[in-house]
Amino acid sequence: MRTAGRTLDAPELLTRARPRVEEALRRVAATVRTELPPALAEPMVYSLEGDGKRLRPLLCLAAFHACGGPADAPGSCDIACATELIHTYSLVHDDLPCMDNDDLRRGRATTHRVFGEARAALAGAALIPLACRTVERGAAELGLSASERAALIGELCRAAGAGGMIGGQLLDLQAEGRSVELPALEAIHRRKTGALLVASLRLGALAARAGRVALAAITEYGRAVGLAFQIADDVLDASGQTEVLGKMAGRDRELAKSTFPAVLGLEVARSRARAEAEAAVQALERAGIDTPELVALARFAAERER
Repeated sequence: MRTAGRTLDAPELLTRARPRVEEALRRVAATVRTELPPALAEPMVYSLEGDGKRLRPLLCLAAFHACGGPADAPGSCDIACATELIHTYSLVHDDLPCMDNDDLRRGRATTHRVFGEARAALAGAALIPLACRTVERGAAELGLSASERAALIGELCRAAGAGGMIGGQLLDLQAEGRSVELPALEAIHRRKTGALLVASLRLGALAARAGRVALAAITEYGRAVGLAFQIADDVLDASGQTEVLGKMAGRDRELAKSTFPAVLGLEVARSRARAEAEAAVQALERAGIDTPELVALARFAAERER
């Protein structure tokens, strides 16, 4: 992979940027504990405190900086963390017995195994309006107008809704036990995984008031990175170890899911993930966006070990 200027690797980026995200999430968790009854607050906070990659908020912040947003701008981390709230809700629901029925997530017991199905389902649902409130608060701190704040909330909700993540989850469930060809598999994951990744980047770009060309390049980058991330996820499920992944390996096979390694073969799937990451970087280069953070995150999405 190339970048027009400085270079940065993913471990360096995670060391530097992730603490800001974690601090913002702690502030959100403190608000939850203060405002909500313990029966709801406890599973919400538990689900947020797991050892996640925080890729979506990191992408959001990197896009914000790439499009001219100042470092450490008040409110930028709140907008970024809203993407993690939506992602966490999706994991809580994805793990439920009516979905994938998983026991392990982010290296510990899934939320419904600790708090029961009903509390887990409600906690997951409660994260959705919390994410919208968090975007609104961050956008207001940045000084964005009412229409700009509404646009950010709309972007997040569209990505999380039936046309995006939820719709992709339904397609994924319907595909279990069936043979799915590559175009259909890509369509599933452009919604289920890709929609929120793209929205995370667009939120950062929109918060920085990116121009049309930059926003289009950021969107193209996100579509490629979203696919790279999902292909890598499928590869890890097929070849990784539970202790490293922090979730049960081999679940795709158990649930008879169609995956990229199943359709393409393991090595071709790995190559495709790398190719999508390279395509993401090239989209930025064509637009003249010099952003070592987004280059490093593209590489991480395709080549990560968990």
